[in-house]
Amino acid sequence: CMNYMFPASYAWGNFSVLAVGIWAIVQRDSLDAIVMFLTGLLLTVLTDIIHISVFYPPTNHLTDTKRFSIGMAIFSLLLKPVSCYLVYRMYRERGGE
Repeated sequence: CMNYMFPASYAWGNFSVLAVGIWAIVQRDSLDAIVMFLTGLLLTVLTDIIHISVFYPPTNHLTDTKRFSIGMAIFSLLLKPVSCYLVYRMYRERGGE
């Protein structure tokens, strides 16, 4: 559904952070992986806000697919601070300062 609303940079940014997150979970002893994941999450919060604000369509041109795409993007954006907190706790458990 992202193709109806957002450019490819939105998907590439979020999927690359997802890949780094999988790497951070698999590499349990790596602080670098968890720091990169936390940095990527914080960066995608900023870029998601920019994407949603720039590419939000006019109200009279909202189809059901665009409305669903916007809703899922906003829901993902609302869950990212919780994810950042949990990743920060993982960072602290692994010996981060």
